[in-house]
Amino acid sequence: MHRPFDESVRPHPTAAVPGPWYGGEPDPAQVDPVVLGALLDRHGWRRRGGAAGRYARWTPPGPAVGGTSLLVPESRSFPDCEDLLSEALIALARSAAPSAREVLVGLTLPSDEVRWWRDVPQGPSGAAAWTVQEQMRAAARQMLLAGALAARGRAGYYGARHRRQAHASLEGVLVGPAPGGRSLTAFVPVAGGRAVVVRLHHALQAAREATDYQRATGGMEAFDQAVELGVSRELTEAVIALVRGSEGARIELAWSPAAGVPDGCAPVSEPVEFSPGDLPALREAGARYLQDEPSVPVRITGTVIRMRRSGPRGPGTVRLRVLAGAEVPHIRVALEEDAYRTAGHAHLVGLPIRVVGRLESRGGFRRLTDATNVTPVQVDDAERDRLMKSLHENLDFFEDACGAGE
Repeated sequence: MHRPFDESVRPHPTAAVPGPWYGGEPDPAQVDPVVLGALLDRHGWRRRGGAAGRYARWTPPGPAVGGTSLLVPESRSFPDCEDLLSEALIALARSAAPSAREVLVGLTLPSDEVRWWRDVPQGPSGAAAWTVQEQMRAAARQMLLAGALAARGRAGYYGARHRRQAHASLEGVLVGPAPGGRSLTAFVPVAGGRAVVVRLHHALQAAREATDYQRATGGMEAFDQAVELGVSRELTEAVIALVRGSEGARIELAWSPAAGVPDGCAPVSEPVEFSPGDLPALREAGARYLQDEPSVPVRITGTVIRMRRSGPRGPGTVRLRVLAGAEVPHIRVALEEDAYRTAGHAHLVGLPIRVVGRLESRGGFRRLTDATNVTPVQVDDAERDRLMKSLHENLDFFEDACGAGE
């Protein structure tokens, strides 16, 4: 086998040497050298030449550190390709540079990257205040959640709707903080998460354009149209949280080189920037979305988990765990006396109920109004036994008509 003559760069691989990378290392046999090169370039590594068409030498970002560099073959057809890749991965695992860890994450878990950056004052030696870090993380999570909600459907305001599914779609996301607390990177797995990043990509661009239009004309029409592109109150609140307390913020997205560019998106997307001057327009848009989102007619099936009324007779309120009919985990329903009694009897015998009404946007779509047609729902014996067991295990949470309030 032929190797490149470049004796000054490659340390001898030693499996016993630990490094700062504690995740599962990528398998050299599965690594595409083209993908590795693209990730190195994305994260600031510099290409320093090499044998054209055979391999490239890459050095870390920043000042040269101890002559460390990687030799990466141009393709898997290069002789000793797997050996070179193995040595490059070991060098990355040993490196203390955050960029090295980010490259390893991108290789191990094909993922799209979302990077947030805030212009905030630096503390001593570049350190960041605890509150600055917490604000960054909270805003970033809000923004990803807004993208996940928009991937489920379009709405100006979601409230409690779709949140369970949106949170579940973010469970595989990895986070890599950068030194100084000014930036944060999320690695969103392509499998199961690409729709979230694509929707966030379009929504951020639409929010930027709508904000520019509002600041130039005073009109809010662009925000109304932006809902179809994924803009919502949840997204405007996330942008506000990111910008508040800073001189400005930007969000940058990069597609997984292993998965390629999604349809309808540019290969390289420009960062989207927001400044404190944008906050009034974003606040006005969020208030508009909250006010204008209409109530939703629904027919809900759910189990009664709590009941309350002020006396032994008359109307009352029940709380349901939603089984079907709405993308919310729980709702509260005001019922007339007969319907309230029906709900209580169904609960005591271990049956869910079905009810028709309107899911109100006020309160976050957690309340059903104009409730009618309350009827018990027949279930199979196994499900009924499960519901009865749940009732007996949670008697403390079941309040009769004269019980205390929630």
